[in-house]
Amino acid sequence: MSVVAVSRSARHTFSKRNADSIHLLEGLGVDGDAHMGVTVKHRSRVRADPTRPNLRQVHLVHAELHDELRAAGFSVEPGDIGENVTTRGIDLLALSTGTRLHLGDSAVVEVTGLRNPCVQLDRFQSGLTAACLDRDENGELVRKAGIMAIVIAGGEVRPGDPIRVEPPPGPHRPLAPV
Repeated sequence: MSVVAVSRSARHTFSKRNADSIHLLEGLGVDGDAHMGVTVKHRSRVRADPTRPNLRQVHLVHAELHDELRAAGFSVEPGDIGENVTTRGIDLLALSTGTRLHLGDSAVVEVTGLRNPCVQLDRFQSGLTAACLDRDENGELVRKAGIMAIVIAGGEVRPGDPIRVEPPPGPHRPLAPV
């Protein structure tokens, strides 16, 4: 389980530029990223209620999704679909709400929920929204566009850093869109 890439953008762009490292700030998010802050920063959420807590400080996507999308004919690389941290070897979508991910030496993020695939994916590449959605064996919608988290402990995160998963106490609480 490791970090494949880290990305950020100081502006509200869909894709984020890869970096040699990112610095996570406790309670805020990725230093220098447009979505950093205590309250919501995503434009649609700011319009709805700018005082709501920012449960989307860090966006994580599993590199296995990129592999799947490339196999389906899409051109997708780390950072392209807006993620800050690209992982490999973790089934991010199966994590429980409240799971803590230890990234590198000191950074810790707590999983808050799923990213809901939106029309911006299709603006990036036609058909990408549908490719980031699926149905499970019960016909329930599966959102595959990554997960969101808040920063519990700050620190530097770099490609190649190990990731340690710390499940929350208590019963499994499935992820829902945030």
